[in-house]
Amino acid sequence: MPLTEIACKNAKRRDKQFKLADGNGLYLLVHPNGSRYWRHKYRWLGKEKLLAYGVYPDVSLAEARERREATRKALRSGLDPAAIKKQEKLVAYVKAANTFEVVAREWYAKKDWAKSHADRVLRSLETDVFPHLGERPVADITAPEILAVVRIVERRDAIDIAGRVLQRIGAVIRYAIVTGRAERNPAVDLRGALKAPETVNRRALPAEDLPNFLRSLSEYHGSDQVRLAMRFHILTFVRPGELRSAEWSEIDVDNALWRIPGEKMKMGDEHLVPLSRQALGVLKELHEISGNSRFIFPNLSTPSKVMSENTLLRCIELLGYRDKATAHGFRTTASTWLNEAGWPSDWIERQLAHVSRNKVRAAYNKAQWLPQRREMMQAWADALFEMQIKGKVIQGRFVGLKAA
Repeated sequence: MPLTEIACKNAKRRDKQFKLADGNGLYLLVHPNGSRYWRHKYRWLGKEKLLAYGVYPDVSLAEARERREATRKALRSGLDPAAIKKQEKLVAYVKAANTFEVVAREWYAKKDWAKSHADRVLRSLETDVFPHLGERPVADITAPEILAVVRIVERRDAIDIAGRVLQRIGAVIRYAIVTGRAERNPAVDLRGALKAPETVNRRALPAEDLPNFLRSLSEYHGSDQVRLAMRFHILTFVRPGELRSAEWSEIDVDNALWRIPGEKMKMGDEHLVPLSRQALGVLKELHEISGNSRFIFPNLSTPSKVMSENTLLRCIELLGYRDKATAHGFRTTASTWLNEAGWPSDWIERQLAHVSRNKVRAAYNKAQWLPQRREMMQAWADALFEMQIKGKVIQGRFVGLKAA
């Protein structure tokens, strides 16, 4: 007679294991300690074989019967159920070994990024993606799952970050496809699913406002370090992050040169910044303030860290230019003035650390035009000085070294 759920539940333990048969090879094996295991005996190519279906009551009688019928169906199709189960175990193992986090960390380790950018990418994955998709087999991830993850970021009003998170998830899955661990990329199905990010306006101070800004800066009543940081930033027009992380060890006073290591640069290449007489003068004043520190612009409350990314912006706001300028915008201001003054665009682009599309050329140009750029930076510094003193824009005109 077929088994009943009550018979399975009430099976009494004995001194030796025994079987309770359900029919068609399925039985419940009861051990002396009372544990009960589902077993299914069948024949394949004349040989007796045995499948395990789990432990009762975790696997109910109805579930055990479903598995028995699946086995019998495979046999009728000419397949060995044991081989199928072995393959299923292998697939499950491969999936467990290739979770999204495992693949993402492997993808990340192969990237040759600047340290600051690499840190941002990893922090984004660890914060926004791994808690939700990290343990999922990368081949099983679906578009709705990905959308749910980026929607969480989007709800923080971090529209731009949500887009980057989606790009990074897509890049990881593309890597999984290339390495044979996924077949398609569901992230591509989500194009246009996110809100369009607002255009970031890095407000650049118009040239006509430079004289008044410089005069206001000279009368700044806040920290001397912040005032000098802003002046040094305008003189060198590096990226704000490169300025904040500047270290005294990077300054070569004898050669009037600032060597920014590649790991601090956006594109990972060392950048050379010729220092004008005015820039060296600012550094001399700063040395009285932070000369004993590793950083030229240490954090005012935690000297072991760099200046906060909001410090320069706060300075700009206190000077009354909140809606007119940003720290990054001074790169545009300098570029515009130098271009209008006739300085060769190649020199300006090199000074802005805008990498050539041709990587071979970019490597060759790492130090190219250094004498020319040195004269250009001095001309920019001299113009700023005159603007502050005379209170009007100095138009400037390129009369320097000829382009190489």
